Amino acid sequence: MITKMMIGLLGMVLAPMVLADTSDVKTLSIVEVSKQGDHCSDDPNCFNRYHPKIKTVVSASTGQYIKFHTRDALDSDLNNTSEPKDVLAIDLNLVHPMTGPVYIKGAKSGDALAVTLIDIEPDQYGYTTIVPGFGFLRDLYTEPFIANWELSRLEATSAQIPGVKIPFRGFMGSVGVLPGENEIDAWLARETKLAEAGGIALPPQPVGALPTAVCGPEGTHKNECLRTIPPRENGGNMDIKQMVVGTTLLLPCYIDGCGLFVGDVHYAQGDGEVAGTAIETGAIVTVRTEIRPNGAKLMSNGPHFEGGSQLKQLEPDRFHATIGYPIKKEGEVPPYHTYLDSKKLAPLSALSEDLTIAARSSLIEMINWLVNVKGFNKQQAYVITSVACDLRIGNLVDLPNYSVSTICPLEIFDP
Repeated sequence: MITKMMIGLLGMVLAPMVLADTSDVKTLSIVEVSKQGDHCSDDPNCFNRYHPKIKTVVSASTGQYIKFHTRDALDSDLNNTSEPKDVLAIDLNLVHPMTGPVYIKGAKSGDALAVTLIDIEPDQYGYTTIVPGFGFLRDLYTEPFIANWELSRLEATSAQIPGVKIPFRGFMGSVGVLPGENEIDAWLARETKLAEAGGIALPPQPVGALPTAVCGPEGTHKNECLRTIPPRENGGNMDIKQMVVGTTLLLPCYIDGCGLFVGDVHYAQGDGEVAGTAIETGAIVTVRTEIRPNGAKLMSNGPHFEGGSQLKQLEPDRFHATIGYPIKKEGEVPPYHTYLDSKKLAPLSALSEDLTIAARSSLIEMINWLVNVKGFNKQQAYVITSVACDLRIGNLVDLPNYSVSTICPLEIFDP
């Protein structure tokens, strides 16, 4: 006799087994640093100055994946309908919003923190701007401009730069660790001396500074919080395009826990970022960390980074290049040299061992080529060089004419 129990057991045997899909199998431990609100000022996980009194927002262990939800470099309201006039409304006191900082468990002052970039998931919109008074050729480009880019994991296109497709080569424009008290004092002192000599150095600016309790107008350390625009020994705004997925950045830890932060993601950039911006976008950045005990002593002048075949993947298939030397017009004083107040400089048409002028000469030559051969206007050409063309040092020994090349990948113009 077949009982009800036997029928039940038979049904269990004959019924198909329910197996989990591979997407249900989790192997990674992930710490997520989320993004809240429309701007950095709305977000407890965001800051835009450097100081050791800034509190870490989350802790992570080495080996864990850390996901940073980042904002665009200008913390802006720019969108795909933005126009040049909108560039003039940007508040540069808000540059750069950083996500973090993250306390790395077990990391001590004096260690090195190895940060491997695992992935970048870009937003669907990005921009490149020409901001009056900023950029390598700021004396030649005095009007605002913006290119609005549509982004995918494959390429970027812009109605303002027709006929150009920029491949996705994402990296962290800004990534670093918090400085300690000694570093704050030393870096402020040297930048103050530079400013007193007439050089460009951005002093602490409490207006727009975050977190307000530490760096704002009434903040406890408002006169010590460093701006994020210049990179320093702690990393920060290095804008090095070779630090793509798969590479590992080595940072010196100045405080226990290091205080790791990420921001200012670049969808793509040419070596030099000459217009002042790359293809700027928000993104989700995934990294993994490792502690190298006592490794900071190997980095007295700045971070290191390492990798494998990533650099090969960044090289163009076809290119056109221009070469520049330290040669200028008689009577011209380039903006980079005005603070030196040299009476010898203006009458010269050639400068000795000057990479900056060689780079300027090469870049202007490339812009002229893009205008005369490819048919772009000068602002479009300047943007193309900023997001796609690479400035490379040729020689540092052939006195007096050091050489710099500007290399433009031709495949960006393919239909």
